[in-house]
Amino acid sequence: MRFSKRPGIIVAVQGTHLVKAALAFVFFLIGIFSISGVMTSLRPEYRISSDSVNQAATNLNGQLLFTLMGWENHQFLQALPKGHEAPKLTNVMFKLSTNINLDDPRSLLGRELPGFSLFDGKILVAGEGTNYTNMPMESAPPIEVLKAEQDAALQNTDKLPASPEGSAAAPPLSTGDRKAVYIYFTHTRESYLPYLKGVNDPNKAYHSQVNVTKIGDHLKSSLEKRGIGTTVDKTDVMANLNKKGLGFGKAYQESRPVVEAAMAGDRNLQYFIDIHRDGYRKDKTTIQLNGKSYAKLAFVIGGENANYEKNLALAKELHNLLDEKYGKGLSRGVIEKKGASTNGKFNQDLSQNALLIEFGGVDNTFEELNRSADALADVFSEFYWQAEQVGAPAQQPPDKK
Repeated sequence: MRFSKRPGIIVAVQGTHLVKAALAFVFFLIGIFSISGVMTSLRPEYRISSDSVNQAATNLNGQLLFTLMGWENHQFLQALPKGHEAPKLTNVMFKLSTNINLDDPRSLLGRELPGFSLFDGKILVAGEGTNYTNMPMESAPPIEVLKAEQDAALQNTDKLPASPEGSAAAPPLSTGDRKAVYIYFTHTRESYLPYLKGVNDPNKAYHSQVNVTKIGDHLKSSLEKRGIGTTVDKTDVMANLNKKGLGFGKAYQESRPVVEAAMAGDRNLQYFIDIHRDGYRKDKTTIQLNGKSYAKLAFVIGGENANYEKNLALAKELHNLLDEKYGKGLSRGVIEKKGASTNGKFNQDLSQNALLIEFGGVDNTFEELNRSADALADVFSEFYWQAEQVGAPAQQPPDKK
C-alpha cells in the first residue's frame, strides 16, 4: 500500500503488518477476557486476591468521600459531623498508596514483625484491664491437630457441672414454643486444657467432644429458664473443613451456610450467637467477683459487615449491663476485627442481632465458664424483654358495650 501525504514524500505501509497488528490485538483481548473468566469462576478458596487493593479500599470511608466531594460542592460538607477536620490531601494520598497510617504504627509493624498482625484490631469499648496487649486472640491449631483422627485423652470430666435445671415455676415472660436465640460454633472443637490429658500447648486445646459446645448447652438452659426459647446447632464445622480439605481460615465460609439454613428454616430466630474460646492464659481470662471465679467474656465485631452499627450497639448494651450488674472486668469489652489477617464479617452481615463471644481462655474450667454463661443469660434476658416490651404493639382498649 502506498499513498502520498505531500508532493515529493511517499510513505509505504505493508498490508500484512496491519493484519498482524489487528490479529495480535484481537488475541490480546481474547486472552484478557479468558483469564478474567477463569479467575472469577474459580472456587473462593482458589481465587487470587489483592490484600493491598483491599486495604486501600477500606481507607475510603464515608467522611472522606463527603469531604472530597465537598471540595467541589460545599453542600456535601453539611453532612459531616460538627468539628470535623478536613484531611490533608498529602496524608490521604500517602495512606492510599502505601496502606500505612502515620497515626497507627501497627500498619507498618504488622507487616514486618512475625505474629504482630494478631493484635491488628481496634478496641471499641475497653473493659477493665483490656488494652492492645491482651485483645482477644485466636490462632490456628497446628495442622496435625486439625487433621487428627483421634482426640487427646480426657481428664477431670467427672467434675463437669450439670446444666441448670428448669425452674419449677414458669417464668413470668416466655416466648412459648418460639425459638428466639440461635447458638452455633464456627470453631466447634475449641476446648480447654484442664480436660485434655497430657496437653499443655494452648495451640493444641482442641477436642471433638469436650469443647465450646458444652457452653452452648448451658447457655441454652439458662436462657430458657428465663423464658427465652433457644436452639443450639452443633454442626461440626471443623470436621467439614477436614472433609473438604480446607484450612482453618475457611471456617466462617463453612459455617455461613449453616446459619443461612437456620434463618431460612425458622423465621422466628432473632439473635445469633457464635461461641468461641480465646487463646490467652488464665491470668488474662479469669476474674474473681463476689468470691467466685468467672471466665471473662469478650465481644468481637466484624468491621467489614453491613450490620456493623446495629451489632456494635447490641454488644455495647450487653457489655454495659454486665458491668453494671456483675462488676467491671467480667466483660473484656467490644473489639473490632477487620483487615487481611482476619475474616472481617464473622457472618454478622446476615443479621442486625449477631454476636461473636469469646468465653474465657484455654485454662478456664466449665465451672467458671458456666457462671459467665448464667451472667450473660441474665443480662441478655433483661435486654431482650425490655426490647420486646418496647416493640410490642399497643394494646387495644376494651370494647364498650
